[in-house]
Amino acid sequence: MKLKIKKIDENAVVPRYAHDGDAGLDLFSIEEKRIDPGDRALLRTGISMQLPENTEAQIRPRSGLALKNGITVLNTPGTIDEGYRGEVCIILINHSEKSFAVEKGMKIAQMVIKPVLKVDVEEVEDLSASGRGENGFGSTGI
Repeated sequence: MKLKIKKIDENAVVPRYAHDGDAGLDLFSIEEKRIDPGDRALLRTGISMQLPENTEAQIRPRSGLALKNGITVLNTPGTIDEGYRGEVCIILINHSEKSFAVEKGMKIAQMVIKPVLKVDVEEVEDLSASGRGENGFGSTGI
């Protein structure tokens, strides 16, 4: 399966796997930006892409940034649809008490390519019963 990447900025780094067997491709910032505590920022990657048919790209945080710096992806997982051809941008948020400096070329997120199932939506009057029913939001205990 091929993921087609187009560099739309000369500073862009093509996404890549850090290790054999990794699920996520590293995504890199092309800009420097300071993210103060509690703030969020939109960061450019300088790439656009063409996803394989019937797939999506899920944008996820990097565990090291989250643990060491309190930096995570705000809309986790962010979804990039198959038909999108614009620049891939990442929304980061700083949950720490210290400002965080994003540098050019820094790994800021990871991207996992996943299959997408298409469904036919059918409006009905009733749904079948289940053991769970309408119980949710803490109904199974702590």
